[in-house]
Amino acid sequence: IRGDQGPSDLPISLLVHCLENDALLFALCQDHKLRMWSYKDQMCLMVADMLEFVPVNKDMRQTAGTGHKLRLAFSPSLGLYLGVYMHAPRRGQFCVFQLVSTENNRYSLDHISSLFTNQETLVDFTLTSTDIWALWQDEESQTIVKHINFEHNLAGQWNQVFVQPLPEEEVTINDNQDPRETYLEALFTPGQFTSAALLKALQIFRRGVGRILELSWEELKKEVTLAVETELHSSITEYELSQEEFRQLQVEFWSKFYACCLQYQEALSRPLALHINPNTNMVCLLKKGFSSFLVPCSLVDHLYLLFDEHFLTEDENAISEDLDIAHDVTCLIQCLRLIGESISVDMACVMETECFHLQSPEVAAVQILQDLISNDIEHVMNDIHSKLNDVRNPVQAIGWIIHEMDYETEMEMERGFDLAQPLNVRMNLSQLYGSDTAANIVCQAVYQIASTRFLICRDLLVLLQEMLRLGDICFGGGQLLQAQQDLIPRTSQLLSSYYVIRWGSQCLASAVPVDTLESNLQHLSVLELSDSPALAPAHKSVSSPQTLIELFFQDISRKQIIAHLFSQPNTPLSQTDLNWPQLVTEIASYLIQQIWPNNPGFLFPECLMGSCQYIQLQEYVRLLQSWCQMNVGSCRFMLGQCYLVTGEGHKALECFSQAASEVGREDFLDRLIRVEDGETASTPRLQYYNKVLRLLEDVGLPELVIQLATLAITEAADDWRSQAALRTRIFKHHLDLGHNNQAYEALTQISDSSRQLDCLRQLVVILCERSQLQDLVEFPYVNLHNEVVGIIESRARAVDLMTHNYYELLYAFHIYRHNYRKAGTVMFEYGMRLGREVRTLRGLQKQVNSYLAALNCLRLIRPEYAWIVQPASGAVYERPGASPKRSHDGECTAVPTSRQIEILELKDLEREYILARTRLTLAQHEPSTAAVAGSSSAEEMVALLVQAGLFDTAISLCQTFKLALTPVFEGLAFKCIKLQSGGEAVQAEAWEWLAANQLPTVITTKESSATDEAWRLLSSYLNKYKSQSHRYHRCIINQLLSHGLPLPNWLINSYKAVDAAELLRLYLNYDLLAEASDLVLEYVDALLGRGHQYFGIEHPLSAISPMVWLPYSAIDHLLCVLAENPANQHNSAVYQKLQEKLSDYLQKVDTATRDMLYRCTRR
Repeated sequence: IRGDQGPSDLPISLLVHCLENDALLFALCQDHKLRMWSYKDQMCLMVADMLEFVPVNKDMRQTAGTGHKLRLAFSPSLGLYLGVYMHAPRRGQFCVFQLVSTENNRYSLDHISSLFTNQETLVDFTLTSTDIWALWQDEESQTIVKHINFEHNLAGQWNQVFVQPLPEEEVTINDNQDPRETYLEALFTPGQFTSAALLKALQIFRRGVGRILELSWEELKKEVTLAVETELHSSITEYELSQEEFRQLQVEFWSKFYACCLQYQEALSRPLALHINPNTNMVCLLKKGFSSFLVPCSLVDHLYLLFDEHFLTEDENAISEDLDIAHDVTCLIQCLRLIGESISVDMACVMETECFHLQSPEVAAVQILQDLISNDIEHVMNDIHSKLNDVRNPVQAIGWIIHEMDYETEMEMERGFDLAQPLNVRMNLSQLYGSDTAANIVCQAVYQIASTRFLICRDLLVLLQEMLRLGDICFGGGQLLQAQQDLIPRTSQLLSSYYVIRWGSQCLASAVPVDTLESNLQHLSVLELSDSPALAPAHKSVSSPQTLIELFFQDISRKQIIAHLFSQPNTPLSQTDLNWPQLVTEIASYLIQQIWPNNPGFLFPECLMGSCQYIQLQEYVRLLQSWCQMNVGSCRFMLGQCYLVTGEGHKALECFSQAASEVGREDFLDRLIRVEDGETASTPRLQYYNKVLRLLEDVGLPELVIQLATLAITEAADDWRSQAALRTRIFKHHLDLGHNNQAYEALTQISDSSRQLDCLRQLVVILCERSQLQDLVEFPYVNLHNEVVGIIESRARAVDLMTHNYYELLYAFHIYRHNYRKAGTVMFEYGMRLGREVRTLRGLQKQVNSYLAALNCLRLIRPEYAWIVQPASGAVYERPGASPKRSHDGECTAVPTSRQIEILELKDLEREYILARTRLTLAQHEPSTAAVAGSSSAEEMVALLVQAGLFDTAISLCQTFKLALTPVFEGLAFKCIKLQSGGEAVQAEAWEWLAANQLPTVITTKESSATDEAWRLLSSYLNKYKSQSHRYHRCIINQLLSHGLPLPNWLINSYKAVDAAELLRLYLNYDLLAEASDLVLEYVDALLGRGHQYFGIEHPLSAISPMVWLPYSAIDHLLCVLAENPANQHNSAVYQKLQEKLSDYLQKVDTATRDMLYRCTRR
């Protein structure tokens, strides 16, 4: 659609509205006329001259309209509204029309209202079905927003919108403040400067060197500090500067950067447009660098911030239906505003400082009042007095103001959404107000409320002090006392509460890594606060700085508030459209209730604890401690938790102890001590102590656990189970710390025998592992002696002998108590097990030592008592707690009810000791035999010793156990045989085992070989160890002859001297006929007196000597064999020779016999 392009009807504001099947175009033109076209019909439907509605329009007709604006608003019930702004120099006019449709598709405008304004520059305005919202910018570039109801405002007065002002142009720095810290606080306080303004100022300050990327809030702070400090140091030309000169330079450069930031912030804050969401009525102010959202103001804040010229009758009617009360409140609010306008920056700092240092606000109010009176140049106090004179009932009016600002409530919010609601509804509600922007809006609203009301409370406290000073002039009929005892304390508490909330709205939360958060939650899991949403915060990163209130709102509070609002009837959430003004007001109000210090809820500190904001939590508790009487114990507990994290354990213990007095009175502490199903309930304070003890144990502070457990014992005076548990804790941590004496003392005081036995077992094991055996042995163990012995015995029989030597401990234990028999029994059992289980050289050494210790013990006892009971063989020990033994089919095997008792005396132990020492000797000589020798018997050991060549040791063992020496002689003979036929290697090896034996006198006349020494050793043994039947000779000769070796002469001579007949039989057994024949001939000659001394015959054959004899059977056997082979000439000759010798012998025997008989008959 193209109209006349002449300048007079040129559209300067154009809008489109879709109506049914057509699109209507509205154009406000330079000729001050409003035209309407139909897109469907391609024709102009209406022309209206706007100057008809302007009272004075003569000048305007002469000039083209350039500042006119057109806005539309559509309501399904009321139709289409048109808002026209007619701009004229130094004035402006809003006209509101309703589009009326007539017959034949004709339209006309129904004039609703005309509103006038004297503001200079209109930036934008927005029309709704009831209101006009307008945005101006004055000559000082300040943003002005107002709104008015165009139908029901007879006075035509606009409602003021309190827009957040720009940051202060100058930063005030006291002498005791550091310029850098003060400016950084002013620059980076949330809500003051945007990051875009700071980045632009930083870029300019650095003269464009390098491109600055997106930085986090903390990184930006560091970069700003670095840039200003670098610029500062580069400007210093003097080598030495006084402190005052350097401070002046700091102020100069920081103020320069601050001014730059302020300039960019002002540029970014320039208003561009005003937007209203028609569905939610949310008003948004669009600026160059960011957007602002308008939030409804409460009545008391509105009255305090409103200037007198803007005060409306409707405001007074909103206070109360009672006109007297409304009038009194209005007068008081005006007094408060007068005081607020008169308070200087220094006076305001007095109250801030007193609140920060936890001093009394009443004292600060008195000081401010004194300063106001002394500096009252403009006679403000007189104006206040005159207004106070108009107040009929000050106590009631002040009570109304206090009531409006007090958020104290007993209401508890639901912890989650109603499951009866549909899933999609719950999912949508869970996201409502969940963005960072929404959280920032809500928390900024809370900050504005807290800041405004802090000022109201401050001014009210000053006013109350002035009213007290005036006395009965203001208060009458006992109201003075009520003001002193009720109004001033309540106002002081409100001021402190809003100070804390304002602090939380400005204090930034620390950025915490996810792993630190998880570690913190794992540590806090000891508290078992499973139902607390504050201990499960959402782990999400935020791009902008997040205050503590924002953190709490996003992580915890938001869902609870939305769920609570949704559960209430007739609330915005139950309607189709969500009303922004009402909803944001409710959310901010409920959020303040949740963080209100005097309310019983404790979620805010819990959230700080769960989110690792311990420094901020510590400051929060500090700000409450001097005046807040709610959740005192819970706050002390939180402070203790902060001290734990910062490593100040003793301070934490003090706080935990102080919190115990409030157990059972506060919800948080009650949830802390909640008893689960199946647990034994004790007193609440004991449950609290147990929870704190677990917390301290988890942190790893055993000294504090001991102190707190000792304190808790006094609380458990009548509960022996709890006392036993606490003393067990004390014992455990004393033991962990190495306080052995204190641990033992705690052990003796445990009243539960089962716990005491467990602790005793732990004491024994731990001290053994630490090798602190002296303490373990020297403890007196009153009434616990048998238990200690049983524990050590059980451990001794259950663990590896070479890893933990509990037997030696038990031996020392008995020796210390002079119980030598038990000490000997222990060491003997130890030796037995060593031989059975540890078949190594080290094990054999320990076995010898243990048997020797057992011997020493018995030798210290009187002989009649020097005996022990034989320990059980194998591993059959009755150990407490041991699992039952089972057969192959799983059935428990029958335990033997009794066993035969064997008594061991001193001589038995000596034999065992010698056997053990022999095993050790063998193992030292040949280490490979250690595994075999460990459990060998005496007979087996003799064989092993003989095999190893340790003949002296073998003989000693045989003598101890009364064994025959036959194996020794056989073994030595065999070695001689091997040496006889062996080479040099065998000879060299023989010297090793020969050296291990006590050799006879060394022959120095000639060189001796190993073979010679072996034969000499054998000869010496035969001479040294006699036997009745001369079996040692026989076994040696058997060994030699069986291997086909000729008998050495010394052996023949030795055996001839003791048993020639047996030698003859041995010759015959091995078919040595020649040797046998020679032996018979020599033996017969010896009997006849020739060489009789070589055969051990003292008296040869004669009539006067004892009878002699010949082994006739053996000689007959020899003769028979010789006669069997007459063809052998040698045998025949020998046979003939023997026969002749025997004939001669028999003849002499006959003669000697006759002589002896003759002599007998002569007698």
